[in-house]
Amino acid sequence: MKKDNATKTAPKSRKEEIVYATLTLAAEKGLGAVSMQQIADRVGITKASLYNHFSSRDEIVDAMYEILREASKNNTGVGEADYDKLISGRSLPEVLKDVTGSYRDMISDPQMKLFYTVIMSERSINPAAAEIMVRETKTMIGATKILFYALQAKGVVKFEDPDAAAFSFAMGVHSILNYEMDLIQVGEKPEKDMMGDYIDEFCRAYFL
Repeated sequence: MKKDNATKTAPKSRKEEIVYATLTLAAEKGLGAVSMQQIADRVGITKASLYNHFSSRDEIVDAMYEILREASKNNTGVGEADYDKLISGRSLPEVLKDVTGSYRDMISDPQMKLFYTVIMSERSINPAAAEIMVRETKTMIGATKILFYALQAKGVVKFEDPDAAAFSFAMGVHSILNYEMDLIQVGEKPEKDMMGDYIDEFCRAYFL
């Protein structure tokens, strides 16, 4: 479940301190405007010392993705999926709403949400930012494929092409989450449960 009023995870190492400092700077200035010198100054170390930890800003961004994603999972209690427990005795809509809810909780964790806001604003001009979004989307598609094969093995659904069904579902979820974030950014709220409606409609096509 998502924790309300989640707070930023305290850095546990110099590398994490650098990551969080870079995120703060990127949120203030835009990632493209952040220099290694500015990062070093924010952390309170020399530029040479910074290079002992990271060889470039892009390397920091890459580490930021891994560190913040793991911290977000810990903060929101999102762990490795137990597919037997997740699927047993439950309907397809229940399973899909559970997993999409957990994923939404993870990416809504304050620091992770800030990270994605920065990355999404940079992805059209910064290859490193685009690479992060590609990795996250591929991770989401891969996890959905594993879930769909488990659902089929349990006889919950019957897919003609589980890979195509997983891709379609993952990209639909991805688009809705992006749209929700855009609505929040402009001060609007969804008028209805877009995700729930999408899942219900998707499931109607695959019930045995």
